[in-house]
Amino acid sequence: MKNILFILHLPPPVHGSSIVGQTIKNSTLINSSLDCRYISYLISSTIDEIGKMSFLKIYRFLIVWSRLLVEIIKHKPEVCYLTLTSRGAAFYKDVLLVATLRFFRIKRVYHLHNKGVSQNNSKKLNNILYRYVFNDADIILLSNQLYHDIEAYVPQSRVHICPNGIEDTSGNFKPRLFPKERPVKILFLSNLIESKGVFVLIDACSILRQKGINFECDFIGAEGNLNAAQFNERVRQNQLSTKVRFLGKKYGKEKQEAFADAEIFAFPTYYSNECFPLVLLEAMCDSLPVVTTFEGGIQDIVEDGMTGFLVPQKNAEVLAEKLEALIKNSELRQLMGKAGRQKYENEFTLNKFEHRMKEILEQI
Repeated sequence: MKNILFILHLPPPVHGSSIVGQTIKNSTLINSSLDCRYISYLISSTIDEIGKMSFLKIYRFLIVWSRLLVEIIKHKPEVCYLTLTSRGAAFYKDVLLVATLRFFRIKRVYHLHNKGVSQNNSKKLNNILYRYVFNDADIILLSNQLYHDIEAYVPQSRVHICPNGIEDTSGNFKPRLFPKERPVKILFLSNLIESKGVFVLIDACSILRQKGINFECDFIGAEGNLNAAQFNERVRQNQLSTKVRFLGKKYGKEKQEAFADAEIFAFPTYYSNECFPLVLLEAMCDSLPVVTTFEGGIQDIVEDGMTGFLVPQKNAEVLAEKLEALIKNSELRQLMGKAGRQKYENEFTLNKFEHRMKEILEQI
């Protein structure tokens, strides 16, 4: 049985890599197939700490690095799985872990939940470090669409594709049966980050209002680089106070109720680090047609014209056009929702993710 050490981002804070890390750690299949040991790479303990340097975070990193040395010396892992950060200050921190693993000649596999290598390799230091870090390592990507980001450093023979998967919390395809007179409910779920398309969606809602279309749009998530006051001011300026609401954070049952109450999921992101948004899988799992953008690996999630629509980034007019088509056609919403649910069942269940991950780790 292969002896493997996992260095995982584990919740909190809750983001894609931490959710996937928790999934791996809790997987009966992976843990019964491999001799697994785990180190929690918990440097940021809250969302507010992400991307910020502090003495407390340096202290936490030193603890992680010390634990890594103990694991290497005591248990001699054959392979180390690391959720590598590919840019920013966190990348330089990861380089120190990689240097330790290379010193002890331990095979490395990096699971990339972010991108930015191709945008940051023009600096001489970054280029040198990328060559050092990626040398002889295997890479797990969430989508083939993301390979171009690392192709200068990693041959395709060392790349493995493992799309994320999520737990099925909805049970099956569920037709949306609401009164005809009820406004069609659009749902946006993410933190209030401008590049997630928050203002683009508000502007699209303004276009729909001007056309006299019967709809409502709920925004759910934590405040980000936009706060509630800025959000509400944009809503007021667009005369959308009766149609658009920011409902704050929702978890568990409340979040599921929001999905169940919606008829369309909108996510017009242009976030530069967007790779494989789990929220799109959640929407498809819940039989919602999705309107989103060409970013990261999203093209491998949403089939344009089949499970939803893909629209150009920062284009409120086209976004409004696709939302209008769905709002006016309940049969199209049902067909796309059903197709999205089927794609989820075929490709993005938790069971399929665990089996793919197990096979990749055994192969490596």
